[in-house]
Amino acid sequence: MPKRKAAIAVGGVAALGAAALLLPNANASQDKNDTASGATGSAKTLKATQASGLAAQLQKALGDAFAGSYFDSAKQQLVVNVVNGDSNTIVQAEKAGAVVRQVKNSTRDLKAAATTLKTKATIPGTSWAVDPRTNKVLVTADSTVTGAKWNRLQSTVQSLGSGTATLKKSAGTFKTFVSGGDAIFAQTQQGGVRCSLGFNVTASDGSPAFLTAGHCGVAAKDWSDSQNGQPIATVDQAKFPGNDFSLVKYNDPSTQAPSEVNAGNGQTVQITQAADATVGETVFRMGSTTGLHDGQVTGLDATVNFQSETNPGGVDTVNGLIQTNVCAEAGDSGGSLFTQDGGAVGLTSGGSGDCTSGGETFFQPVTAALQATGATLGGGGNAGNGAGDQSGSAAPSASAGDQSGSADPSASAGDQSGAGDQSGAGGDQIGGSADPSASAGDQSGTGSASDGSSLTSSR
Repeated sequence: MPKRKAAIAVGGVAALGAAALLLPNANASQDKNDTASGATGSAKTLKATQASGLAAQLQKALGDAFAGSYFDSAKQQLVVNVVNGDSNTIVQAEKAGAVVRQVKNSTRDLKAAATTLKTKATIPGTSWAVDPRTNKVLVTADSTVTGAKWNRLQSTVQSLGSGTATLKKSAGTFKTFVSGGDAIFAQTQQGGVRCSLGFNVTASDGSPAFLTAGHCGVAAKDWSDSQNGQPIATVDQAKFPGNDFSLVKYNDPSTQAPSEVNAGNGQTVQITQAADATVGETVFRMGSTTGLHDGQVTGLDATVNFQSETNPGGVDTVNGLIQTNVCAEAGDSGGSLFTQDGGAVGLTSGGSGDCTSGGETFFQPVTAALQATGATLGGGGNAGNGAGDQSGSAAPSASAGDQSGSADPSASAGDQSGAGDQSGAGGDQIGGSADPSASAGDQSGTGSASDGSSLTSSR
């Protein structure tokens, strides 16, 4: 059988609206009650990926004194929180190149607060995550949390104390994003399902595969790259709720699945490593409905309580997610969250809001998905230069989604990817999308490669 080159690029879609040069613009806030030292001095200028590595080193070195960290992207510095830190602790962190901030709440305190919320306030439409910039747990309630549910949540947050947790309302509704755009497709008894591919990987047995959202993988087993086409990939592992990731293997072992993201406008970003998220860093999300968007990581180890789609009144809780202010809409599920220098960070899980008013979007960490599935980043099978090949052309894309089977209201005139007509497809989708330079049947791949230095985004 001849080699089959996947025509859909991972997370690729044309950017919407006026393109804006994507530059780091996060303004990390500081609690006025906290004090910072070494803000200029010996603090190193770092890239976000370097800051993540330094934070991991300091967490290990400082032990219980470490109370979280974040990346100040305006100053390109890592800020480390310490609690009960003596002068030696502070000097150690500063010598390593971090800005040191003394704070009130320890990591243990904040985890205890999250445990209380889990016990007393696991309510559909709620989420919580540690925000190291404020040294508090940020609790969010969507528009469905009203009446007795709101009172219960509010009293639980108040019991934690204003210095430990804060509560805010979100105008939207927490949901897994579905429908619309270029996608992978599946059929279920409930109707059509469509989702987006996050990143191409090599499975532990050496076969080509991709990662997408877990809620897609539990919805359907067999996936196609066209609405009514033959399946090209089969779910190997899927986890949802609890986590939100799937490993889907290509049926043809010679499928070329290079490790790259098509960023639209002829740009591709080579994905060279899996990267842990750092609060404050700038990240990019590709979505088949809304195109390329950027924003900042706002919280880690987030817990989100989605309204269950299979159990009326039930809750689908997902833990360990990355919280961001990157917008997303229906049709963006399962897609790639990445850094400008080629770090694979997350898979789109769900959230609230839209790309007009903004909102919160949560992502399954790629590092956790790789560890759980045993997969590695890079093209698989006999394609290119082997499993580790990072070059090549278009990467396969998939999108995961909702099981409603309804047509995507935003996919007809709103299809921004330039791929084939997907407007009649049903179901839910969120995440990566198709190569904007190729139709569903085009095997030519993406346009010219880019080193990611001039990524553009509609914000």
